Amino acid sequence: MSDTQGSHRRGGPVPEAYEAQAYEAYEAGPPARPSGPGDPGPAAWDPEPAVPAPRGGRRRRTGMSPLELSEADTLAGAPAAPGPGRRRAASPAAPPAPVAPPVPVAPAVPGSGSGRRRARGAPAQAPGTNWRRIVPQALVVAFLAGGTTAFVAADKSVRLTVDGVPRNLHTFADDIGELLASEGLGVGPHDLVAPAPGEPLDDGEEVVVRYGRPLRLTLDGQQRQVWTTARTVEGALRQFGIRAEGAYLSTPRTAPVPRAGLALSVRTERSVTFMADGRERAIRTNAATVQEALDQAGITLQGQDTTSVPPTAFPRDGQTVTVLRITGTREVREERIPYGTEKVKDPGLFAGTEVVERAGRPGARRVTYSLRTVNGVRQKPRPIADEVVREPVTQLVKVGTRALPSSVAGADGLDWGALAQCESGGRASATDPSGTYGGLYQFDVRTWQGLGGSGRPQDASGTEQTYRAKKLYVQRGASPWPHCGRRLYR
Repeated sequence: MSDTQGSHRRGGPVPEAYEAQAYEAYEAGPPARPSGPGDPGPAAWDPEPAVPAPRGGRRRRTGMSPLELSEADTLAGAPAAPGPGRRRAASPAAPPAPVAPPVPVAPAVPGSGSGRRRARGAPAQAPGTNWRRIVPQALVVAFLAGGTTAFVAADKSVRLTVDGVPRNLHTFADDIGELLASEGLGVGPHDLVAPAPGEPLDDGEEVVVRYGRPLRLTLDGQQRQVWTTARTVEGALRQFGIRAEGAYLSTPRTAPVPRAGLALSVRTERSVTFMADGRERAIRTNAATVQEALDQAGITLQGQDTTSVPPTAFPRDGQTVTVLRITGTREVREERIPYGTEKVKDPGLFAGTEVVERAGRPGARRVTYSLRTVNGVRQKPRPIADEVVREPVTQLVKVGTRALPSSVAGADGLDWGALAQCESGGRASATDPSGTYGGLYQFDVRTWQGLGGSGRPQDASGTEQTYRAKKLYVQRGASPWPHCGRRLYR
């Protein structure tokens, strides 16, 4: 069996179509022999002699395939060993062919077949004697070579790089996805495959697979979950467009990012401006808090000093922070607590009459204030402590609900409106400058209470005051009003 036949046999049996085509070529006979000035004649073109040559003239050549060696033995006169796809040169029972006269042998035509040399003086064979045996064999070998070529063409040489580790391999896969499946490489939505899994696979293709890695990234105080195909921290930062120069990294740049993931905290370098003590200071920092940035700027907070941004806050890029220099003292003040009023209904008092049963008294409390000066400007006092020194006393007032009498015998026909207008200008709450007399008719308290009134006359209703004035007139006439009493008689 030749090498070509062996290669085809590794790919599978020879198709029946190949055998049919070989048989047709066999029936058609030998191909036309070339003619021309260089034609060596029938003896040189015929691949085998009609009469076996003497065994002594046979010469085995090295470097030939088994088929060529078999043909060389046939040319030398030795019987060819039976083999697959071969016929015997002649049947053992067939008579020997007539011997032709010796014919000079022409030089061999390059590329004419096996490359063997005919033994000097060997008899020439009749044209076409062995073509019926050689042509089918040659056709079968040709078809076997075509199948082997197709088999070899399906084999592809590929360079596969998985997470930066390359290797060369041979595969019969038709596309990228089939290649990954044959190599046992499962990929997910966060993995990178180039070319894409659905793309066709060509010979010499370079396929890159990068597995996704979860990254718990805290960037400038903001935490989020991301995925990266980078194998190092530096590669991940570059993939996300994070500037690493001057930044704080919780993990070194050269550290690997494992497949299981990594927690990474990054604080980029930012520009922060501080306004302190009338000066402006701009620094670049990757500090985690405003207080830490203050320390880097060489600014110290003392006493009650603070900043316009809480010292524990994260400093943002381009932020301006004002330092507040605070000086302050404390001041204690005593303040009045107003009293309340409680009113109680009293059926013994005429309607419209209110009597103060218990006078109210204000309370007192002690308040401590913080007096601050911020950057030289005095601020509004701010209470920081409150203590009650004296509780207020609620004022109790009785309110009359008793109906007033409609008239007083002997005084109903008088002009009480004219008297009231003369005494108080018609105002029920009027009081003289000395505070002794009050009401419409300017009663003193003693006279008022003697007539059955309660409290002060100016606190009673106008109806009650007129009623008490009529009672006084029945007792004493117009004498209580020496200047205005005559107006009663108009």
